[in-house]
Amino acid sequence: MPPAALPWIVAIALNSILLAIAWFLPKKLLTPAGYLHAWVLGVLVWGCLGWQGYTVVMVYFLVGTAVTRIGMAEKEAAGIAEKRSGVRGPENVWGSALTATLCAIGIFVAQQGWLTETNLWVGLLSLGYVASFATKLSDTTASEVGKAYGKRTFLITTLRPVPAGTEGAVSLEGTLAGVVGSAVMAAVGLATGLITPVGALLCLIAAFIATNAESVIGATLQEQLPWLTNELVNIVNTTIGAIAAILLALIFF
Repeated sequence: MPPAALPWIVAIALNSILLAIAWFLPKKLLTPAGYLHAWVLGVLVWGCLGWQGYTVVMVYFLVGTAVTRIGMAEKEAAGIAEKRSGVRGPENVWGSALTATLCAIGIFVAQQGWLTETNLWVGLLSLGYVASFATKLSDTTASEVGKAYGKRTFLITTLRPVPAGTEGAVSLEGTLAGVVGSAVMAAVGLATGLITPVGALLCLIAAFIATNAESVIGATLQEQLPWLTNELVNIVNTTIGAIAAILLALIFF
């Protein structure tokens, strides 16, 4: 067996086992189609980045799922909870992880020697990979904590008070929780060796920029453009986070 094939065999075997376990658990975290798409995501991430990249995506998924369930009863009563009581489908899988998956594939391509400046590409795309998940967990945490516990919520573009759950609404509680969420992902990226301490700081800054940009998009465009779904906004959001982190690294380091 060629050595290069081993990570992919491990990826298929591991994700198949986890899929089988999750499929039969009474408490579902994903829809049936969501589990199948998550299997594809897991295979790609492990095959391209090994256990380090897989750890990042698993921590995001588990923490993000837990955060979504914060104050679920109150949010459902107010009509502002995630659909399906937080059970995720394929659109949520790729809305959250498409940007990161493209970064992982780019890293794999660079490591095969198909790009010049291999180390530079690997470093920048690894930063983008972690920053995209830091951005998404920041956004998820800010939104869910803000809806559940935000005492005063304001529209980010005008700062006028609006009800919790309004597109583009922000709160102090949610904003602080979002910073904590991005810090969790930056810490995981640092612990797995995907990023440096400086990279972790850049992830925090990029996630803050992107999370607020997502709120602006929600306040200005999402209500006017029916095709601009939450999942598409998530892709834009995570892409902004990844690009912001990479640009900061290129500009200042």
